[in-house]
Amino acid sequence: MATDRETQRAIEAVFRIERARLIASLARMTHDVDRAEELAQDALLVALAEWPKTGVPQNPGAWLTAAAKRRAIDGLRRAKMQERKHAEIARGLDEADSSEVEALEAAMDDDIGDELLGLIFTACHPVISAEARAALTLRLIGGLTTDEIARAFLSPEPTIAQRIVRAKKSIGNAALAFEVPRGAERDARLASVLEVVYLIFNEGYAATAAKT
Repeated sequence: MATDRETQRAIEAVFRIERARLIASLARMTHDVDRAEELAQDALLVALAEWPKTGVPQNPGAWLTAAAKRRAIDGLRRAKMQERKHAEIARGLDEADSSEVEALEAAMDDDIGDELLGLIFTACHPVISAEARAALTLRLIGGLTTDEIARAFLSPEPTIAQRIVRAKKSIGNAALAFEVPRGAERDARLASVLEVVYLIFNEGYAATAAKT
């Protein structure tokens, strides 16, 4: 039987592998990158509490995604309850707000095949400054820390942190859909995406290799 320490190492390994896909799925669901990162971290904490007792599930990625999305749905419901009077809550959840809750619940069954690519296209959107696109993608997709990204680009850490914050605000202000664009728009933005993908494998590798 696996020890708690072995289980913890397994959880950490799974999270490193699944983190980008998890954030992509949650970002598409919530339209909020910061919230997606928070929910992913919440799911990790739940796994750290549950898996030592129950064992690592057969499909840990799906388990983490379901746990995070349940928390998103619960959070939406709590927010609605705080905003309305008690008499309006039941009616709101059954009527006006039901579409939002149902949309989140339906997202639990969505195919995540294009979600990771959609997150990359979103991180490379023209509303984000060119220098921030690679930094944000390395953060969300590559899982690099701000310090690692700063070392990769030979930039001060506060500068990289500000770029990432501004990029997230740009995404929120533009209400981007976290989807792969179609037609001419996709063709126009593909070069930027390919450039960032190259940086993920090149600069991202340089940052992590510098540790060894």
